[in-house]
Amino acid sequence: MRRLVMMLMPLMLVACESQNSEPTAAPAAVVSTDWDHIGFDAKEQRHSPLDLINTENVGELGIAWFKDLPDARGQEATPIVVDGKLYISTAWSKVFAYDAKTGEELWSYDPGVAGEKAVDACCDVVNRGVAINRGKLYFGTIDGRLIALDAITGARLWETQTTDNSKPYTITGAPRVVKNMVIIGNGGAEFGVRGYVSAYDTRSGSLKWRFYTVPNAEGKADGAASDEIFEKAAAATWGDGEWRESGGGGTVWDSIVYDEELDQLYFGVGNGNPWNHGLRSGGVGDNLFLSSIVAVNPDTGKYLWHYQETPAETWDYTATQPIIQAEMAIDGKMRKVLYHAPKNGFFFVIDRLDGTLISAEPFVEGINWATGYDLETGRPIENPDARFYKTGEPFIAIPGALGAHNWHPMSYNPKTGLVYIPAQQIPQGYEVPVSDIDKARERLGFNVGIGWAIGQLPDDKEVYKAAVAATTGQLVAFNPKTGKVEWSVDYPAAWNGGTMTTAGNLVFQGTSTGFFKAYSADKGAELLSLPMQSGIVSAPSTYMIDGEQYVAFLTSKGGAFPLVAGVAGGVTRQVPNIPRLVVLKLGGKAKLPALPEQSDVVWDPPQQTGTPEQVAAGKGLYGRNCLVCHGDSAVGNGFTPDLRVSGVLGDKQAWASVVTGGTLKQHGMVGFGSQLSAAQVENIRHYVVERSHWTKEHLPDMTAPTAR
Repeated sequence: MRRLVMMLMPLMLVACESQNSEPTAAPAAVVSTDWDHIGFDAKEQRHSPLDLINTENVGELGIAWFKDLPDARGQEATPIVVDGKLYISTAWSKVFAYDAKTGEELWSYDPGVAGEKAVDACCDVVNRGVAINRGKLYFGTIDGRLIALDAITGARLWETQTTDNSKPYTITGAPRVVKNMVIIGNGGAEFGVRGYVSAYDTRSGSLKWRFYTVPNAEGKADGAASDEIFEKAAAATWGDGEWRESGGGGTVWDSIVYDEELDQLYFGVGNGNPWNHGLRSGGVGDNLFLSSIVAVNPDTGKYLWHYQETPAETWDYTATQPIIQAEMAIDGKMRKVLYHAPKNGFFFVIDRLDGTLISAEPFVEGINWATGYDLETGRPIENPDARFYKTGEPFIAIPGALGAHNWHPMSYNPKTGLVYIPAQQIPQGYEVPVSDIDKARERLGFNVGIGWAIGQLPDDKEVYKAAVAATTGQLVAFNPKTGKVEWSVDYPAAWNGGTMTTAGNLVFQGTSTGFFKAYSADKGAELLSLPMQSGIVSAPSTYMIDGEQYVAFLTSKGGAFPLVAGVAGGVTRQVPNIPRLVVLKLGGKAKLPALPEQSDVVWDPPQQTGTPEQVAAGKGLYGRNCLVCHGDSAVGNGFTPDLRVSGVLGDKQAWASVVTGGTLKQHGMVGFGSQLSAAQVENIRHYVVERSHWTKEHLPDMTAPTAR
């Protein structure tokens, strides 16, 4: 590993004349010039000690080199840099290696994920990064494999299937290497699976231990590290309900962190299945370990402690967001803590010795599901109206299921004491399912136990405008000591990229509107704004080679919000989606190629032949089966097809062949013939035709093509 030795005092060039001579220089501080963990190091603060790029010269950053990538889907990985080589994972679980200084491609690896597996990926076919250790590179795949490659050659060393591929499991998160083990979780809770974390031997890929995050529905032991805790305590927090059929959810789809000082492994647990607590467990129990941070022994996977941030969660308030380790002075004493800003909108400071809650304060405005936390009990002070399944009334929650903070990495600067959070405002409506369509549990599509009608905007242009105005983003600099926002930057749209901070008093972040920005870490002054031609959702990393500091990141549009947003995507709908790796340095001179001209889309909806009843039926079917990939009210997103201008929309037979026959399954559009009748497929077509006509008549500004 490359290391830069930075002297604390100027060297004194005095020759030593004997073995007993006193040292002539102060001890050296060894500073990493690589970025060899997903979060820089095991603490995952995403803070680099490099400062050659700083507040005085960051405005001189330019492009050193870039590489276009395949697959115009979400690119969410943080680049890893070790010994002059840069590694990324991309959409569809592909991996690339480059010379980190010149950009020369060294090798690439395609695991060959089948296109139809995309239907099991709730939030796009993304991958958030790789782990590297002792010359081996590890990554997970959408179809649930864990693969080890030779980091120099890209040759496959081993692969292990970590999931039951007959069920809708996926892997999108980055693995972590801990004590000769690779730790990995999985996703799929929206569809109905049982979550767990597994540890595999780095040399062979053999399973070392497994920790389930929800009980076995049949009450049996699994031979897993979690058996004892479920037998003694956790199973008692679950009542009877649909979880016994669905598996309960609780997937660990992203954050896993190893504490080198305490020898503890922490992971964040996701939402339940169904979301609706009333259906999931009859409205009974806290449902451990949903929406919790759990600590286990890394050698055995045995339970140590947990803290549940959202007991009996019912709004998709996951705790899978990035976890940061830090030290914090409290009442004159330094304590080892975890910083966490999950979906539910509160910033948690947790003692990492035993999971004690120290504080929980809001990091965004407008939170309405709870007013705060009782520090004695560690429980939220809830708004009774938020439990929609108890009141029987719809509830518009702030934040919604996409969270006040989603997967986009936050960072911590030890000098400023601030945590930099990619925050957002995306409200969401919840109501109990009423129609048979929403009540049915199906193999394809979300099974979350809510009514989908409330998630589709009514035919009102003013409501559309209000939805755009209400959906915004922020960069929030949060002070854990005071529990307050120190400074913030407002963005016109949600789903902005992850952050990185450096010793140069800088915070870096890309935006969903296509800019890469730098701010002063202490005050939030904008110092750089580079147009990047494409949205940015990933987090950057930084490294040094031959005395030059570089900043690397990926560009793209993708992930959960663009998939479902519809009109609420606002200005981001017209931002191009260009999958690309970009590397900056001071004085960089490379130029991005000119954007291709967009071809005009002829907005000529086919004749509406469906009756109002058929259109209404199609709306319900669309919400249940199509919305999570093709957007609210069939408003396209720019990276999956906009159905309102689909070439097969006017052809009943061609439409049916795509929707039921799976003729486009290699692109992720599997056939829905197993759960939709011919009449239902035709009703969905009638609804989309109606949406196309309505858009043309009432929203002419939205008949331009979305950026691709």
